[in-house]
Amino acid sequence: MPGGRTGGSGAAATKRSEASEVATQREEEPEDDGDEDLRDGGVPFFVNRGGLPIDEPTWERMWRHVAKIHPEGEMVAQRIRGATDLPKIPIPSVPALQPSTPIPERLEAIQRYIKELQYNHTGTQFFEIKKSRPLTGLMDLAKEMTKEALPIKCLEAVILGIYLTNNMPTLERFPISFKTHFSGNYFRHIVLGVNFGGRYGALGISRREELMYKAPTFRTLSELIFNYEEAYHRCWHVLKKVKLGHCVSHDPHSVEQIEWKHSILDVEKLGREDFRKELERHARDMRLKIGKGTGPPSPTKDRKKDVSSPQRVQSSPHRRNSRGERRLSGEKKPAESKAMPDLNGYQIRV
Repeated sequence: MPGGRTGGSGAAATKRSEASEVATQREEEPEDDGDEDLRDGGVPFFVNRGGLPIDEPTWERMWRHVAKIHPEGEMVAQRIRGATDLPKIPIPSVPALQPSTPIPERLEAIQRYIKELQYNHTGTQFFEIKKSRPLTGLMDLAKEMTKEALPIKCLEAVILGIYLTNNMPTLERFPISFKTHFSGNYFRHIVLGVNFGGRYGALGISRREELMYKAPTFRTLSELIFNYEEAYHRCWHVLKKVKLGHCVSHDPHSVEQIEWKHSILDVEKLGREDFRKELERHARDMRLKIGKGTGPPSPTKDRKKDVSSPQRVQSSPHRRNSRGERRLSGEKKPAESKAMPDLNGYQIRV
């Protein structure tokens, strides 16, 4: 009946509106904070919250997810789990870096180590990283990463990069986050920006070679970011937002939090020239903060070389950055329609 069709159409419109609102909220929520199971390009991935060794429910969930997202489906899980002659995977060694080794060479060695751990394609992040944790807790987690030598994702690589460069007081480190759009879906990526001798570069891991390591050869921060933008364009991704944090302390025992999003830049709303100016303004802010002595402290000379950080307690002070300190540009974007991601080149290492 016409009346029935009209009522159904109205109900459907209401549901579509509610679904669109939920999708928009989900898109703008801080999904990469490690507080929820995340999405990458519309495809969910899970976080192992039970620590290592992995508990049975998490292990089985991982394999179910592999069967769901892998092009070969259940067959690949059965083939790997049923094999009795899987090759032994070599465990990468943490690079032994001498203080006399030039910083660029040490960065290359660290990047080789991160790459040897391999990118985690299972859809389950093995190490739970909460961005609100104090730096000392994240450094303890980085030690566990070197011990377990499991495949990692980009956020884990950033924490590992901070840990492995803590003994380089002349090297400044700061997080750089990217949000891109491709084929109806949003993708997020993060690297560890570095500055040595006035030249910018980055450490990290990605499915794409050109979205990982950048040698410290870029004269300005904008040159570095534009290089990443060009790399994204070669992958048919459109850069939407860039989030820049402040310099991270070199003190592995610091109870301060990493400032992940000091500047949030909307690429489309700013325009090319204003985007460049905002990037250079952020670089200037970091230099001024360090020059005034308010930047990250370097490790003290008389600090004992302990093998572990002091035990953390719940009463450790947590510093929260006020929203007023962050520069926002542009309004939130509504979520767009989602499509199946490209799974070509998918590989699993267990």
